[in-house]
Parts: sequence; C-alpha cells; structure tokens
Amino acid sequence: MTKTAKPFVKWAGGKSQLLNEIDNAIPRQIKEASFTYIEPFVGGGAVLFWILQKYSNIERVIINDINTDLTNSYRTVKESVDELILILEEWEREYHSFRDKLDAKKSYYYLKREQFNDRKSDRTTQSALFIFLNRTCFNGLYRVNRKNKFNVPMGSYKMPMICDKENLKAASQVLKSTTIVNGDFEGTLKYAENKTLFYIDPPYKPLNNTSSFNSYAKDEFDDGEQVRLAKFCEKIDLLGHQWVLSNSDVKGKNPDDNFFDDLYGRFSIARVLARRNINSNPSKRGVLTELLIANDAYEKVMSIAK
Repeated sequence: MTKTAKPFVKWAGGKSQLLNEIDNAIPRQIKEASFTYIEPFVGGGAVLFWILQKYSNIERVIINDINTDLTNSYRTVKESVDELILILEEWEREYHSFRDKLDAKKSYYYLKREQFNDRKSDRTTQSALFIFLNRTCFNGLYRVNRKNKFNVPMGSYKMPMICDKENLKAASQVLKSTTIVNGDFEGTLKYAENKTLFYIDPPYKPLNNTSSFNSYAKDEFDDGEQVRLAKFCEKIDLLGHQWVLSNSDVKGKNPDDNFFDDLYGRFSIARVLARRNINSNPSKRGVLTELLIANDAYEKVMSIAK
C-alpha cells in the first residue's frame, strides 16, 4: 500500500481540519475536468498534498511562497530526498542521544540554529536545518526577525521525530510534477490557463494585537497586503478562474469588525469551525470560526457550508 503523503513540516494555520469544507467549495465542473491547480501561499502544504492525491485529473500544479527557506525545502524534498534523509537521520540520532542531558541538547539546538541563520550551507543541508528546527523548536513555530534570522527557542520535546523517512519519500513522489516558485503571490497569475483553481491561504489577519502568526518572512503581511490580495482575487475572478480563500474571522472576535465582509462583499463568505493548536498561551487554543471565501462560481456549493 502506497503511503499517503502529508506535510513534512508543522505550520501555523495548517488546513488539515478543513479539508472537507474546502472540498465542498470546489465546484463540480473543476472536479470532473482537467485543471491547473495553483497555491500562492503553500505553507505546510496540507491542502496541496490532499488535493494532489485525491484528484488525478490535475494537469499542472504550481505552488508558491514568499518564504525562501520553505520553498527551498520543497525543492529539496522533490529533487534530493535521499541525501536529505541521510542528514536528518544522523541529526536525529545525535539529538536523541542528549535525551537526559538538557544542557547538551540546548547547545546542539542553538548551534544548528546559528548554522541555519548563517545561510552558508548548500541547499540540501540548509533544508535539513529548516526541518530539524521545525521539529525541535518551541511549538513548531517558524518566526524570523527583521534581519530574517530564525529566533524561536528550543522546544521541550524529549524524543521528537526529526526524520520521517517514509513520509519524506511519499512527499517527494507527489511533488515530482509540481512547479515550485518563490516570490510574491501576484506572480502566480501568469501560470493560470483554461480551467484553473486557486487555493489561497495567506497569513491570517490577527484577531488581536498579540495573536499575530504572520512573521513567516521578514516583511509582515499587514492590512495593506490583505487589501492587495482582495484585488488580486478580483482580477482572478474577472479572468474567469476559480478560487477559494481562507482567513481569520475577525467578526467572530468583534461583531462590529467588517474588514473581510467589506473586502469580499460581492463574493460568497462562509464561516466554518476550526481549531487553532499553535499559540504560546494554551488557554488561547480552541475552537473558533474561520472564513472560507470563494468567487461567484461557488455560490451554490458554498451555501452548504453556511
């Protein structure tokens, strides 16, 4: 039995729990015909891996992210997975050997973080560092400062799985026919042709001043970027392509906050239940509503999720 490929990194805002709702938002005319699939903000790739293994009628796949460390890791998993596995297996053995030696474990982690931030290693080693830090840092967060330096402290996991060999191999197979792009989300539009489905999962608008998880790159995704993204979605719609977009439901936090309702007022907006598991404060993790927004072609289908 072929192993199902899943995300090889933890990522804030992962969509594994919303796959059924996203599936309901994909119209029949897309599901039953050949189409191009584009993700302008691929992140951890939960939707990517799910959709590539569910629909065999996808002709072209383009994934993009502004985070160069992330896209380089996708390229490494796609093109050099065996070399990547050898490095990660060695580091996993070494890290696990410090199970009961906290000081030694900390030294090992921070040396790897320093090596990662130097960014002088070859791509495969740099990608291995990226995955190692993701698996061993606090809460699996990816956060950088203005100088693009990863600054998350070590996590408290005793024996974390650093090298998931079987999943890395499965992910590599799934990614073989995928085009991986590193840049601004608007650059993905040039890849759209005929029937194209965009799944758009940008850094979420924070629900409050302390809940921001959008520092995945040295430049934050602020309200101005959210407005620019809405205009991008309007452009996709005018060109006749399909899109589904996820974001936080700021109205659920503040009933008077119509930010997204105003931005996407002419499109279909559904509020779906989701659980947030990545927060430095455990009391702030829990069930809340998130938005699934889609262009007019989805109107009837989206009414099911409302």
